[in-house]
Amino acid sequence: MTHISVKAVRAGLVTALVLLACAAPARAGGGHVAEDSWLMLTVSRGETPSTRQDGTLLRCDPPRGHRRAADACAELTAVDGRIADLPAKDVVCPMVFAPVTAHASGRWRGRPVDYTETFPNTCLLTARTGAVFALDTQ
Repeated sequence: MTHISVKAVRAGLVTALVLLACAAPARAGGGHVAEDSWLMLTVSRGETPSTRQDGTLLRCDPPRGHRRAADACAELTAVDGRIADLPAKDVVCPMVFAPVTAHASGRWRGRPVDYTETFPNTCLLTARTGAVFALDTQ
């Protein structure tokens, strides 16, 4: 008859618990619920935000719903979802006045987001907001 010591059983149980804990999937976003980071994005011609209900829904945990979702989510992550804090790109844009208004509403890491800004043209919109407003509708 084989005898197993209590210490051996405890060591085996501890090892099994550690392996199970390590195998559990990590939560995306450093402990944030995956659906906490989403934005409804619109770009409209003119100086007033679109009143239409359509737009592009950007989700970031994992990135999807936007043609440049991975880039947009990475840029937003770098500024903790604060679109106004996105660093401007160093580009030369034509001095053409064809205003466009960008609007974003939703949640970032559980915090509400409501952003609206009018740009003189799409070149300046892209220079200022990067991939976030790089929508198919432009």
